[in-house]
Amino acid sequence: MSALKDKLKADLTASMKSRDEIRTRTIRMALAAVGVEEVSGKTARQLSDDEVVKVLAKEAKKRREAAEAFSGAGRTAQAQAEVDEQAVLEEYLPAQLSDEELLKLVDEAVAESGAAGPQAMGQVMKVLNPKVAGRAEGGRVAQAVRARLSA
Repeated sequence: MSALKDKLKADLTASMKSRDEIRTRTIRMALAAVGVEEVSGKTARQLSDDEVVKVLAKEAKKRREAAEAFSGAGRTAQAQAEVDEQAVLEEYLPAQLSDEELLKLVDEAVAESGAAGPQAMGQVMKVLNPKVAGRAEGGRVAQAVRARLSA
């Protein structure tokens, strides 16, 4: 079992004992998502820490999008609940890259792949994605690469 999944289970127990409803609800949801991912596919398997991080990042993104949708519809209570859940999930995710760090990694990937022009975006993304995995959202990375290649 991955260390991150063990930490989630331990934190679930602690949050239940302290009667922290938001944290308990969020960690239960995260563990359920990890469990679903473990049994998806042809055979059940144990997820590595990196795979658990990917699942948690996907859940955090869902919370962020739901919060935007709720606030756009004027449902502030539901939006705040989603933001609270997202904050709990982000405690388990690696720190996000700053814009400067991301641009530096994009420049390194462009130099490493020898890419020139927007049509070479796939080559750059192939080099860059392992370096930023879990530390920057895919859309943000793609936007930075697109801006760098078109400049």
